[in-house]
Amino acid sequence: MAQKRENQKKPRIDPVSVDIGRIPPQAVDLEEAVLGAIMLEKDAVISILDILKPESFYKEAHQKIYRSIVSLSSREMAIDLLTVTEDLRTRNQLDEVGGPHYLTQLTSRVASAAHVEYHARIIAQKYIQRELIRVASEIQTRAYDESIDVDDLLDFSEQELFEIAEGNIKKETSSLDVLIKEAIHQIQEAGKREDSLSGVPSGFTRLDRITSGWQKSDLIIVAARPSMGKTAFALTMARNIAVEHKRPIAIFSLEMSSIQLVNRLIVSETELPADKIRNGRLHEYEWQQLDIKIKKLVDAPIFIDDTPAISLFELRAKCRRLKIQHQIQAVFVDYLQLITGTGDGRGSREQEVSNISRSLKAIAKELDIPIIALSQLNRSVELRSGDKRPQLSDLRESGAIEQDADLVIFIHRPERYGLTSDEEGNSLVGVAEIIVAKHRNGQIGDVRLRFKDTMAKFVEMDEEMISPILDDMPAVLTRTSKMNEDNDLGISQGGGGSDENEPDVPF
Repeated sequence: MAQKRENQKKPRIDPVSVDIGRIPPQAVDLEEAVLGAIMLEKDAVISILDILKPESFYKEAHQKIYRSIVSLSSREMAIDLLTVTEDLRTRNQLDEVGGPHYLTQLTSRVASAAHVEYHARIIAQKYIQRELIRVASEIQTRAYDESIDVDDLLDFSEQELFEIAEGNIKKETSSLDVLIKEAIHQIQEAGKREDSLSGVPSGFTRLDRITSGWQKSDLIIVAARPSMGKTAFALTMARNIAVEHKRPIAIFSLEMSSIQLVNRLIVSETELPADKIRNGRLHEYEWQQLDIKIKKLVDAPIFIDDTPAISLFELRAKCRRLKIQHQIQAVFVDYLQLITGTGDGRGSREQEVSNISRSLKAIAKELDIPIIALSQLNRSVELRSGDKRPQLSDLRESGAIEQDADLVIFIHRPERYGLTSDEEGNSLVGVAEIIVAKHRNGQIGDVRLRFKDTMAKFVEMDEEMISPILDDMPAVLTRTSKMNEDNDLGISQGGGGSDENEPDVPF
């Protein structure tokens, strides 16, 4: 679709030609004042470099002058009437901008650079207005073209508008006192919660004790080898967040269709056999069980998008739309390596995955929500001797994933490698280790969950075993170094653990 859109792209339309007789938004007098002020005072350019770019100026001559100023600034050269004149002469553009006389006129029209930043922001606003007129004109022209698919037209419209916002609307810096007040307010709000969580809860008590919930603007990577239960883990968390905590979430499934995901949610919620859900051969009591238990899912604020090979731009646009329309509080992506990158065909696969992980982190920061992205691990896990526990170096195709992620979580099920018991003889069948291998803002640790294969979902270890001692034990055991000590809560500190519960019968 991206290639088709590129082929259909037409030359840009001059806003003046769209509506003859109407002058596009502009502020030529302020452009002159800004350029003159920059050449008068050496520090004036510093305050506007992040506000204006050459295209922001309406007059072409002013664009060339400002481009020369930017070039001098990047080379850390002095900026004044003489240096700008000489640089334009070197570029063979001095006569095109009006010669030395015009540059002299610019400096003579301002007395100081006192209001240069304010004037620059007005120029930037006029540029955005002109860009919006241009995009609206292009959209109108394409809308009359019957050969253009309407979906391509919508994609083009969203992309053009997003590029305007991305390139021109920048976040301002904040002073420390304002940030401290906001941080204190968040701490106070977190203290009011009975569960002491400051983020979006995963629904797994022990895991939430390590992470304090999924924090806003965090990129969480959940990685494992195939068939370890990445999707099941993500769906279980999504269900917990939406059903138990009533928080809207979005799921982008690049591997499975939306109906397949819903069927898995139904199996998990109703605890009916997956094969019966697929073939519909349910007994009367099973239909009743389905009708009763499905009500929670029907009312759950879960939004699923199964667009295959979704591009970064489409993902960002849809996330922004869901944030505005439904106030989603978390996004799940299944899985990272299936996202389409820039699509320009340049660079290695590792560079493309690096760009994808950086972009996901940027989306999380922009929307101020956690993004939980699933990721594959490479085969080095299976070639490793011993317990085959995943390591950060096993992240597939890019070390940038480890760098960009705020949390990296591994799913390890020893029974998948034929390890059915630990060193003490305790059964590992149905036991899943959730390994918090990286935590940018907290400690790392391991949590044990039970994986119910027949229902493809994760649950807490048997509550009846731990409930009598929870009041007398720490909330969770964490680690800051590699340790191999176990505890009787089903939580291990870095290595294998033990569990004396009878496992569920594997599917």
